Amino acid sequence: MNDLCTVILAAGQGSRMRSKLPKVAHQVAGLPMIAYVVEACRPFLAKRTLVIVGYQADRVREALAGKAVEFVCQPKRRGTAHALLQAQEALADFDGDLLVVSGDTPLLTSATLDGLLLAHREARALATVLTAEVAEPTGYGRIVRSATGELLRIVEELEATPQERQIHEINAGVYCFAAPALFKALQTIRPSAVKGELYLPDAIALLRDRDGGVQACRVLDPDEVRGVNTRAELAEIHRLLWRKTAMRLLTEGVTLLDPERTYIGPYVRISPDSILYPNVTLEGQTVIGEGTTIYSGCRIRNSTVGDGTVILDGCIIQESQIGDGCQIGPYAHLRPHTQLHHRAKIGNFVEVKKSIIGEGSKVPHLSYIGDTSIGERVNIGAGTITCNYDGVTKHQTVIEDDVFVGSNASLVAPVSVGRGAIIAAGSTITEDVPADALALGRARQINKTGFAAVFRSKQQKG
Repeated sequence: MNDLCTVILAAGQGSRMRSKLPKVAHQVAGLPMIAYVVEACRPFLAKRTLVIVGYQADRVREALAGKAVEFVCQPKRRGTAHALLQAQEALADFDGDLLVVSGDTPLLTSATLDGLLLAHREARALATVLTAEVAEPTGYGRIVRSATGELLRIVEELEATPQERQIHEINAGVYCFAAPALFKALQTIRPSAVKGELYLPDAIALLRDRDGGVQACRVLDPDEVRGVNTRAELAEIHRLLWRKTAMRLLTEGVTLLDPERTYIGPYVRISPDSILYPNVTLEGQTVIGEGTTIYSGCRIRNSTVGDGTVILDGCIIQESQIGDGCQIGPYAHLRPHTQLHHRAKIGNFVEVKKSIIGEGSKVPHLSYIGDTSIGERVNIGAGTITCNYDGVTKHQTVIEDDVFVGSNASLVAPVSVGRGAIIAAGSTITEDVPADALALGRARQINKTGFAAVFRSKQQKG
């Protein structure tokens, strides 16, 4: 659809959020809410996607880092029509359709936007507005229709009459316009008598009597167009999103022991026969394989987990790749860029950072593994750490296949341990260890017979 451009309105502060953070940058299930809006628009391959920014513009840019969008600044925020006018120069040579979406509607789906575009183009309308029928319309602009059901205008709640406030069909804040006609209409919009702002919905009345006219397209699920203006609404959006995702996964063959207490983002994919215990949180682009079990209290973000893996209680996993048949936890922490090959084991109170754990290798408990490459069938004893940081630079540790590392060992990087070597318990290793060697790096033990008894006697006399 190269005859389509998209504009996302994201310049407001959201004062009712009582936050220094721009409203659209607040997190919903681990992602900024505006990221959901960008994702909903992405399938249409718009020629350009413009994001109108204003308050804390850099924070919004940061929230959309890496997205294929352009930013247009609204220095003085004088309403939604004024915001859209800021895009006029950038779109001066564009004569196609303009999809306008609010950045605070994270539940909006591509399917709904597709229906809006289809209705707009079939009718060859100048403007098509998305509406919703809701039980509680407070806070929204109302859709005013004629006696025959034709769309007449949209009235903001502050300017609505008591009779108009009884209307339950609301403006969803999503539109499709013929771009040239829209920008002409925007030039003639007058400021609101109540707030002095330029309202985009006023363009509907201005375009109504022109060739092509205007129309309304009602959304099937009103929850999709819920905006976020308060912390309470943000919490409700989370609840709706999690529940919707949970219901989908249940139909796809995933077991959620308590769907109301399982918190899964909409872009998470889980294969059948996996089991999730209560209070599990899965965020971002996480992928869970078939037959995997995740116990309570785990949080996994932007990670891939293979088939048949067991993740015990209280684990945190971020930006990591986990193979088939692994066991993790309880209370393990896998930091970004960790890779676990098949049947690897990470035990309780183990932290792994930017490391590779080879097939069948084990780090059972109470260890820190950082910037390390571990081969296959390696055993890491309790209390072992790879000392990767010298205060200035991070260094690598390499542990080859079939190595046995005893408990409470410290491997001071950069260091390499050859295949089949043994590291004695309590050793500090500062030099490379050859294959099949025994490395001892600890002080010689000295026993002073009777010293303890003499010491206690002196204490008693003192």
